[in-house]
Amino acid sequence: MTKVKGVVSTAVAMLMVVAGLVLARPASAASLVEVTGFGTNPTNLRMHIYVPDNVAPNPAILVAVHYCTGSGQAFFSGTQFASLADQYGFIVIYPTATRSGSCFDVSSPQTLTHNGGSDSLGIVSMVRWAVQNRNGDANRVYVTGASSGGMMTNVLIGAYPDVFKGGAAFMGVPFGCFATTDGSMWNSQCSSGQRIMTPQQWGDLVRNAFPGYTGARPPMQIWHGTTDTTLAYPNFNEQIKQWTNVHGISQTPSSTTTPQPNWTRTQYRDGGGNLKVEAYSIANTGHSLPLSGQAALAIQFFGLNNSTPGNDTTPPSTPGAPTASNVTSSGATLTWAASTDTGGSGLAGYNVYREQGATDPLLGSPTANSITLTGLTANTQYQVYVRARDGAGNLSGNSQLVTFTTTTGGGTDTTPPSTPGTPTASNVTSSGATLTWTASTDTGGSGLAGYNVYREQGATDPLLGSPTTNSITLTGLTANTQYQVYVQARDGAGNLSGNSALVTFTTTGGGTGGACTVVATTQNTWNNGYVIQPVTVTAGGAPITSWTVTFTLPAGHTISGSWNTTLTVSGQTVTAKNVGHNGNLPAGGSGNFGFQGSRPNGNTAVPTGYTCTTP
Repeated sequence: MTKVKGVVSTAVAMLMVVAGLVLARPASAASLVEVTGFGTNPTNLRMHIYVPDNVAPNPAILVAVHYCTGSGQAFFSGTQFASLADQYGFIVIYPTATRSGSCFDVSSPQTLTHNGGSDSLGIVSMVRWAVQNRNGDANRVYVTGASSGGMMTNVLIGAYPDVFKGGAAFMGVPFGCFATTDGSMWNSQCSSGQRIMTPQQWGDLVRNAFPGYTGARPPMQIWHGTTDTTLAYPNFNEQIKQWTNVHGISQTPSSTTTPQPNWTRTQYRDGGGNLKVEAYSIANTGHSLPLSGQAALAIQFFGLNNSTPGNDTTPPSTPGAPTASNVTSSGATLTWAASTDTGGSGLAGYNVYREQGATDPLLGSPTANSITLTGLTANTQYQVYVRARDGAGNLSGNSQLVTFTTTTGGGTDTTPPSTPGTPTASNVTSSGATLTWTASTDTGGSGLAGYNVYREQGATDPLLGSPTTNSITLTGLTANTQYQVYVQARDGAGNLSGNSALVTFTTTGGGTGGACTVVATTQNTWNNGYVIQPVTVTAGGAPITSWTVTFTLPAGHTISGSWNTTLTVSGQTVTAKNVGHNGNLPAGGSGNFGFQGSRPNGNTAVPTGYTCTTP
């Protein structure tokens, strides 16, 4: 346990500094109350509960889990969750770890198994007590935490998806990352960001925690600072890989935004547009979350920022009849009078359907009372209706139908599509590669028609292909050759988008054995820096025992941090070598590393020219 205390002491000091910056909780007659005898409690955790004066009749429950060397009382006074409960009427449970070091058990087989025992089961007992004794809503139970509490958030969402409906992990690690079998509580490989696995492997850890479970999986919100050295930043990406896999969705973000300077938010949605994973990367920030205001974003993610919470079974009102405008050969804009919702969960959006017989296809799920339809068939009649949906999933009645007919072709569309996302390369061989990218959108009316894929080669860039979807499999490439590729989107009127950012990859050596390829992904950027992760090294047709990647830094750039590699810099040339655990790769196997760079304000360049060699 000396290891635990030594590693976390600096982080806890930083957390306490942050706690001093959090806004004070408004004066209230409600107080934090300790509960004993709350049920099965294998590790003798302590339980405190906060019930606000304006508690809802059937309140939601939030479990807020503290950091190492902390306590439930300290997390109550040092975070904003209690003041948010005062505002919105939910209950907060504050568990306290009682073992040496005051860290929660996120390592043992018992805590990582549904109903297996240890700390996770004790916390679930607290929830069940609050449901039975404080009329808590078992259908609205959520968990959040920082550091050890962020790790426990991952554990509870993985092992008890039948209890928790959502999680928000500040400075956590993936479910199972800290697992040990020797009784120790600290896993240095995980804490240092060196436990790197595939999305499938991470997802299997969660699925194996509760064999046979077929119910819904809770949405997950993830927070991490890029300069965290206590639970290193690579754990941020590993959590994203895990929870997107658990939800069966792509690791490519549905959207990437900058809510405020140095924050990057990526969202990952399912095919119906439902938000399943949300991740916040906070640049130039260490082990010191949540910062002021971030707790409120977690509450918003859970849907608890509603002043009249309750067990909502009331559907929204029926939307007004849609009206059609800007009808072209391939698109139309529909608007309608907005619905209202009085059930308490709030209006969440709308589902737009085409009337087509026994099964009406869904055309889109906007959050506002309008939608721009694209990809329609020319000279075709459409009958469309709308249903409203609320935060509890209740659906309104069908609106009246709107009927319109697309034009026969032509039009005056002069608006280009949006720029495609940065391509990512996979399945790189001596003669081919697969590229994928975030799809473009088109608002000009003619509809998105497809993409043009080019090789960056100088004055004239050759066209490699023109797919209609946001991926392409390239063939006929030259062995052991570097390619830089970008994508343009095109619409039905022939307008072209701007160029995407470049992806750089090198084909393998044509079956000579022992060759390797490298693909670099730009994960986050901000005004004076960036994170490149993962940089994936893949062995060719034969196993390799080590690898070396070289790349070029733009002028004025420096390396400010790296993980899973040993870096040296000579001028603008960077050489990255494997460390012990990721150099020995089987044929076709992959390892990865990452790094953080600094650049002058206003400079938007990123490193280029990645090549991989083996001895």
